[in-house]
This record gives sequence, C-alpha cells and structure tokens, in this order.
Amino acid sequence: MENSRRGFMGKAFGAVAGVGAVGTLYAMKKTWDPLPSVKAAGFTTVDLSEIEPNKLVVEKWRGKPVFILKKTADMVASESEEQKARDVVVDGEHYLVCIGLCTHLGCIPAYRPDKHDFKCACHGGEFDASGIDTLPPPPSPMVIPPFNVKGKTIVLGEEGEAYKKMKEAGVLA
Repeated sequence: MENSRRGFMGKAFGAVAGVGAVGTLYAMKKTWDPLPSVKAAGFTTVDLSEIEPNKLVVEKWRGKPVFILKKTADMVASESEEQKARDVVVDGEHYLVCIGLCTHLGCIPAYRPDKHDFKCACHGGEFDASGIDTLPPPPSPMVIPPFNVKGKTIVLGEEGEAYKKMKEAGVLA
C-alpha cells in the first residue's frame, strides 16, 4: 500500500511540474515575440496613383521618413543612366523612393521643387532628384528601402523583383 501511494504522489508531482514548465516556456516565448505594433510597422503600403509630379510625399516606415517623388517628363529626360537606374518605374512613371535621411549625419534634407534637388540644412550637402549625393559632405546616396511594386501601389519593407534587380546592379546605397 505504501509503495503505490508513494508512486502516485511522485507521478502527480511530476505532472504538475511538467504543466508548470510548459506554462513557463510559453510565457517566455510570448515575451520574446515582437509586439503587434512592431510587426505592423514592418510594412507600409503607398498608393502611387495619388501622387502629383514634382511634389514630395513623405511616408513613415519603421520610424524613418521615406521620400516618394513622382518625376516629371523633363526630369526623366535630363537624367543620366546612373540616375535612371535608381528610379522605381510603375506604368511608365518614374519615382524616387528613398529613406529621407542625409547619409552624412542623419538630418532630413528639404526638397527644392524649382531645382529638383534636396538640400540638407545641417551641413549644406545636396542630393539630386534620384537621391545621389552631388555636393559634399554626404558620403553616399540616400538609401533605397526594400520595396515591392504591386499594381499602382508600393509596399515598403518587402523585397520585390525591382528591388532585387537594383540590388544585383549595385545601385543601392
């Protein structure tokens, strides 16, 4: 009788300890998962059909400003091949899509629509309408974030075919 009671108590304690261990591991995993707000911040969808030519649109993606600029026909005609390689083309329209931070110290450059360029007020650096640095001190072009074109929309944070081609061509900063 004593052995069967001791065996039962051992098995009951083992079962309670096992359930407690599973509950603890589940709680630990939940604390390691990103918050829903962080997951939602991973992708931003922008409707490109609403954007007017030569008017800068600023979207927020992962806490950073993203510049989207629809280029006019004159702007595209005057671009070099290096500049055209950085353009996102959707239905024959050319767009600049880049993280709107100066690559020197992270200031936010202002767009000058009359000159079709960006001027950084911090140290006087300039970028053209393709985000390429034209006047020092910025050491490199503005960064192009991962994107995927879906019809007339662009999804920031998702690597699509156009982004992968830019990556292979080496035009990403």
